Amino acid sequence: MEQFEVKPALGMHDPLFQIAGHPVYFTNQAMVMLVVTLVTSLFLILAVKPGRIVPTRGQSMAELSYEFVANMIHTTTGEKGLKFFPFIFTLFMFVLTSNFLSLIPGTFAVTGQICITFALACLVILTVIVTGFRRHGLGFFKLFVPHAPLWILFILVPIEIMSFLIRPMSLSVRLFANMLAGHTMLAVFAGFVVMLLGAGAAYPAIAIGPMLLIVAITLLELLIAFLQAYVFAILTCIYLGEAIHLHDNH
Repeated sequence: MEQFEVKPALGMHDPLFQIAGHPVYFTNQAMVMLVVTLVTSLFLILAVKPGRIVPTRGQSMAELSYEFVANMIHTTTGEKGLKFFPFIFTLFMFVLTSNFLSLIPGTFAVTGQICITFALACLVILTVIVTGFRRHGLGFFKLFVPHAPLWILFILVPIEIMSFLIRPMSLSVRLFANMLAGHTMLAVFAGFVVMLLGAGAAYPAIAIGPMLLIVAITLLELLIAFLQAYVFAILTCIYLGEAIHLHDNH
């Protein structure tokens, strides 16, 4: 599991600073997140460079991603949710780029760290809570009171509250677990290939099987990388839609 180890980047041994006696380092995790931010920003800035009559492939990809997220927000939250487009688009592109870059051998899987995915999930839920109270005040608590007979509300209200409270964990674990499992599986099969190639005799021929599985799993991971970014973004839209409309959109 060395590929998930958080350690000082660039061979740095001295901490940047200390907080309450605890050293703070510039880690490989922070470096990869910085690279993800730079890569995403440069791609979007350069891809939509003004003055082009015929759009390039990069510009088409940038426009498709823009329209994809905008349609997702409009479908789940309506016109009122479009003001959250910068927030949701940033989340989607960050998770998507992190997932894709993590598939490059030797890189670091940022979204394979529970602390990162949990921080993103907490940011989403905090935005939902702030939005709900700003739009509805104390009426936001109606979110936990579904339209149902009074006698069954004694059961449903606690269930609604618990489901809301576990959203940060479920949202973060879903992304973290999928990325962790996929990268671990690739590492296991890659280990099989190395051991078989080094065993000599007829074993190198057997290594073709695990190698083909690595190719198949890598293609599957490319699909999962997109799907997990989509799931994270669509759930964010759904949660924001509930905060905006309460039970009016049910």
